[in-house]
Amino acid sequence: MLIRSPIKHCRNCGTAVVYRVPDDGDTHERAVCPACDTIHYENPLNVVGTVPYWGEQVLLCKRNIEPRWGKWTLPAGFMELGESTAQGAARETDEEAGAQFEMGDLLTVLSVPRVGQVHLYYRARLLSDRFVPGHETIEARLFSEGEIPWDELAFKTVRETLLRYFEDRRKGKFEVHNIEIA
Repeated sequence: MLIRSPIKHCRNCGTAVVYRVPDDGDTHERAVCPACDTIHYENPLNVVGTVPYWGEQVLLCKRNIEPRWGKWTLPAGFMELGESTAQGAARETDEEAGAQFEMGDLLTVLSVPRVGQVHLYYRARLLSDRFVPGHETIEARLFSEGEIPWDELAFKTVRETLLRYFEDRRKGKFEVHNIEIA
């Protein structure tokens, strides 16, 4: 079951909302304004990022923020309004790793219904092995597959994405992986 903060007031008029199935044929309980009849939909948040690679190595960032401070992750974060998924992934990679790269194809789409998120990771070919991490990152570093600190990864989505990346690299063919994280 999704843990979320319920909507309490209408974004249009400020009236306290009620949760009910709308009369428009919908089948889900929604926050509905009894004053102006606005239906408030709650949708998953998109997390976008990259798997930056340099030869046989991938770039990981050590988190300088909660949650999971001090754990390793791929550069990623919440998509902003007005961005495509690839633009958001590129922005996050620049902000967190200060990396120069060429954006590649989509690698993983990970649904995380428990927290109302969808994570999308793209491959990104690094153009340099020099990084200028932003304030959210303690350290940005390259790792070969055998050096990855698997027990120190921040999120299951990062682990699953890295496993698919290395598996596809060994096969010599990359594909898009759709994964659900329970």
